[in-house]
Amino acid sequence: MFKRKRWIILLLAVPLLAWIAFINFPGRQHPYSPSIDEASDDVSANQTEQADEPGTIDQVLKEPASTLPFNISLVYSPSYLINVGGLERMHPFDIKKYQRICDALVKDGVCEHKDFLSPEPLTNDDLLLVHTPKYLQSLASRTKVAGYLEAPILMLAPVSLDTAILQPFRHASGGTLLASRAAIRSGIGINLGGGYHHAKPHTGEGFCLFADVPIAIRRLQAEKLIQRAVVVDVDVHQGNGTILCLPDDDTTFTFSMHQRGIYPLPKEKGDLDIELPSGMNDDEYLRELSAQLPAVLDQSQADICFVVGGCDTLDGDPLASLRMTHQGIVRRDQMIIDECIKRNIAVVFTLSGGYSKDAWKAQYESVKNLINRQTLAAP
Repeated sequence: MFKRKRWIILLLAVPLLAWIAFINFPGRQHPYSPSIDEASDDVSANQTEQADEPGTIDQVLKEPASTLPFNISLVYSPSYLINVGGLERMHPFDIKKYQRICDALVKDGVCEHKDFLSPEPLTNDDLLLVHTPKYLQSLASRTKVAGYLEAPILMLAPVSLDTAILQPFRHASGGTLLASRAAIRSGIGINLGGGYHHAKPHTGEGFCLFADVPIAIRRLQAEKLIQRAVVVDVDVHQGNGTILCLPDDDTTFTFSMHQRGIYPLPKEKGDLDIELPSGMNDDEYLRELSAQLPAVLDQSQADICFVVGGCDTLDGDPLASLRMTHQGIVRRDQMIIDECIKRNIAVVFTLSGGYSKDAWKAQYESVKNLINRQTLAAP
């Protein structure tokens, strides 16, 4: 009987090991690998080529700035969903957060499915505006992707990571670009996803693969749609990747308000970093934000504001120790919108992190409040 069990285990193990070897074989490339020299690690040429398109930023900005209507454009697609055969449930991030928010908004009559804009995935040309060719080629490695997402179990997932993970990330990142384009017209774009602020030019990190906000900024600048951008990062973790993606750049301003003493360590140096003590409640948090935000927006002289609106500042989040409530998140996001409206700055919201079980509800309440306060733009 014992020998029979050993043979059964062996027969089951051999196909699994063969599958793992097959999907990790170096020659298996995916459609996201750019067709460029593997040794090349320079993205500046691509950026320069994009910047040399007809027309200039100055010509566009000579047009009198009209007052934005500040209606809300919503962006979401079921293509954001990650599905690796159930293994995604072992990750601390609620993979279905974005879908839950969308479904609740429709169920409660706040909006309809037809109100959502559906984005296209980012192209390789988009990704190369910020990321290096070498990094994008590393995404062909299952081991590398598992490391970037801090999910070793993905090495055993019997699915194509292209379809199950990379494409959803590209769609959600494309959602940030679409929301920014919409915000230029309507005033406010909300992507029910995105905010991958730990992704760096040379590597992924902290559950983040693509630096969607810096990519959107570079694309809008290349197309002469904006000149200057400000990033307001209110996720509980510093947006270290965003800072590294926008280095020594006087056309961007990075502001991060995050908890001290937690990941990432060490912190990067952005244009303005405010470190918060453990245990900060709603009133304390909002008092600090109201003291900093107006000056940030004034100093940046931005045409557009990107908000990385993580709700891992909530009380009970397993990866942090601030004590904000759902109502505090609602007030925080409304404060940012109000300050941008005062200055006629287009604003883009991304949802970023949040790891408590009811994190999605806080962001649902915030988006619902914003829609009720403003008006939905026509899709």
